[in-house]
Amino acid sequence: MTLNVSEERMAAPARPARRVVREVVHFALVGGSGVAVNFLVFNVLLHGLHLAAMAATVPASLIAMGSNYLGFRYVTYRDRASRTRRQIALFFVLSTIGVAMESGLFYVGYHGLGLEGPLESNAVKALSIVLASAFRFLVYRTWVFPHDARPA
Repeated sequence: MTLNVSEERMAAPARPARRVVREVVHFALVGGSGVAVNFLVFNVLLHGLHLAAMAATVPASLIAMGSNYLGFRYVTYRDRASRTRRQIALFFVLSTIGVAMESGLFYVGYHGLGLEGPLESNAVKALSIVLASAFRFLVYRTWVFPHDARPA
């Protein structure tokens, strides 16, 4: 009987870690689909329609932001997501900050470092998305979709 109690105590710390790993995986899957949307729109606007780089990266990020909200709301954080005006507003405010970070980083790489070719512009776009995504992960799980929110 003592052995069973010990096993339960040892297994308890793994549950929160497992939850975080599952959350990171879901975040990456939803975020990955958003990245695909972001790159698709970005490349169509920049290389297909020949818009200016910043005129291509900002709308691409905004469109991806909308698709990501749906994925985060219904996949990643479905167990704790209560759809409220506050949640939606907070998501879009914090996402807009993420878009500003991403766009600023892209601007520095594209214009500041002169990485303007198709391969280079996509590499700079990828790096800016990765760095801004770290910010997004932290703020979404902390403020937009907190654990104490009631399920819808």
